[in-house]
Amino acid sequence: MDRAQRARLIRTTRTRLGLSQAEFARRFRVPAGTLRDWEQARETAPDFALAYVKVIGQHPDLVEKTIG
Repeated sequence: MDRAQRARLIRTTRTRLGLSQAEFARRFRVPAGTLRDWEQARETAPDFALAYVKVIGQHPDLVEKTIG
């Protein structure tokens, strides 16, 4: 998966949850600047971050409860 595809996956997951970048970052403890860089493809999101975002997309409440 290239940088643009990774960025699209992260942005799509966040918007599907109806969260702003700030809300997503706060809720799932991702630095807001890092999230912004990943979504804008300035930085390539690492594999572990993609896995985390995929789990968030499927089970947002469980992730929030787990890290809560």
